[in-house]
Amino acid sequence: MRVLHVCTEIYPLLKTGGLADVAGALPAAQVKAGCDARVLVPGFPALRAGILDQQLVAELAPAFGAESIRLLRGVLPDSGVAAYVIDAPALYDRPGNPYADADNHAYPDNFQRFALLGWIAARLAEGLDPSWQPQIVHAHDWHAGLAPAYLKAAEQASGRKLAASVQTVHNLAYQGNFPSHVFGYLGLPAHFFDINGVEFHGQVSFLKAGLFFADKITTVSPTYAREIQDSEQGCGLDGLLRTRAQDLAGILNGVDDTVWNPATDPLIAGHYDIRDVTGKLACKTALQQEAGLSIQDEAPLFVVVSRLTEQKGLHLVLAALPLIVQRGGQIMLLGSGDAALESAFKAAAAAHPHSVAVRLGYDEQLAHRLIAAGDVILVPSRFEPCGLTQLYGLKYGTLPLVRKVGGLADTVVDSSLENLGDELATGFVFESFDEAGIGAALRRAFALYQRDADWKQVQKRGMQQQFGWNAAAAQYFALYQQIDTR
Repeated sequence: MRVLHVCTEIYPLLKTGGLADVAGALPAAQVKAGCDARVLVPGFPALRAGILDQQLVAELAPAFGAESIRLLRGVLPDSGVAAYVIDAPALYDRPGNPYADADNHAYPDNFQRFALLGWIAARLAEGLDPSWQPQIVHAHDWHAGLAPAYLKAAEQASGRKLAASVQTVHNLAYQGNFPSHVFGYLGLPAHFFDINGVEFHGQVSFLKAGLFFADKITTVSPTYAREIQDSEQGCGLDGLLRTRAQDLAGILNGVDDTVWNPATDPLIAGHYDIRDVTGKLACKTALQQEAGLSIQDEAPLFVVVSRLTEQKGLHLVLAALPLIVQRGGQIMLLGSGDAALESAFKAAAAAHPHSVAVRLGYDEQLAHRLIAAGDVILVPSRFEPCGLTQLYGLKYGTLPLVRKVGGLADTVVDSSLENLGDELATGFVFESFDEAGIGAALRRAFALYQRDADWKQVQKRGMQQQFGWNAAAAQYFALYQQIDTR
């Protein structure tokens, strides 16, 4: 089966979030399973520089504000997966963040930059590369949301099915909404600007386009697939998603074992595995030294690797800091985002330099060191489509402390007395999105840490959990087979 993944970032070449991890791992897992999976990406500098053996496939007429458009084909450096790159310098050749300027303002021409991405995906289904045509166009997040719409438009114009389409929602809160006048630049049929189409409260919504026109919709955990059909987490699209419930599936993300594996990870101070975790203490000691924390193992080290936003529940972590410090624990945070949260965490680190450490920004190598060193990883999100850091925590024997929501609810089992007795527990789970909820979970973590044998049993059970990409690749393949690809 020929599958084209349409996305904007791929680990390790370009990463701003979990989408890059998925785009780097899923096509590679599908290729190993026998699929002919390829990717299509915009020609951002990091992708143009990192994709190997690029050859010209086609030159296209000016469109979407770009005078020069070329389609190139190469291969991803680690996996060898074939990759198409849209070389349109006027749209993509910009320094820094692929979506926003240095002041974090979204580029005003983003609608053109990502309309071109969806349009090229449909052109590939029409035969733009004479040597290869996808049977499935798999669009990821709002940036690729117009791909199913352009496919549907081409299908209506030609009277024949070109390729089936799948829209994956990695986070429903990010929708790619633009003013209505933008529709005139997209080259879609006039009747597509409708409630049964791309129109959303008078705007053009790239994500809604994908949700409406795609043959199948997926999101990245079973619980999140249910949650987004309700008003609380539906972000205004719950009505549409309820009408498409039969076409909506939740497929849990996986962990790339070649990148996240404490037995082989070249970025950490000591290697360890489920049979012998003694190397984890070397990781903890090294991080304490690096961060200026006191060297101790009498109480747990909590770690956070996250964007600093209200969605991620970081204000709850801030409120819980006094409890952690009072009980002799330590915490180190890596992330950036909300300026008020950044300032508050920096102030806490200044007030408690031997117990609290903060690194603002994102550092992939430091993320590995934190997750290997920590005893507990905090993921107290308001909503969480899947979450990957709790999966990394499980794999590294760093017990996740999470809110019971989305993919967190699907992957972590609370260390209640019943679950400990039934040998099910893998972490700590709380329900109420408030200080009382996270406080109770933290007290359970401190209590379990004092019971060394029980802690090690929960740690071992967490490390036994299987979240590889092979299972996800098989589920996507089964989903593709449900669609008429003639």
